[in-house]
Amino acid sequence: MKVLKPTDSELEILQVLWEKGDATVREVHEQLIETKDCGYTTTLKLMQIMFEKGLVLRDDSNRTHVYKPNVSREKTQKQMLNKMVDALFRGSHTQLVMQALGSHTPNRQELEKIQELLDSYK
Repeated sequence: MKVLKPTDSELEILQVLWEKGDATVREVHEQLIETKDCGYTTTLKLMQIMFEKGLVLRDDSNRTHVYKPNVSREKTQKQMLNKMVDALFRGSHTQLVMQALGSHTPNRQELEKIQELLDSYK
């Protein structure tokens, strides 16, 4: 199966769709303009490209097209993380974890989740 690699802008759109489940271009655009300056036609074009790439599905049975993600958040995160680990840490997940923990002081809840994960590997 072909690995789909969303761009940064496509990822922003996917984040909206992952949260909403499905949405029109207008709904996605209204969410995006809360945090970035972008035009409606840019959002529309990106979503059309994403449909062509297979990143999203489109229901065009109504006048207003409704889009939904065709890739899961978890699978996309895993693919992008593995790519980053390979590129920045020469494939070392340990180096990634050490860097992440070294540059951020985790709170109690984060530490508990990290400990649970470590315990599950023992």
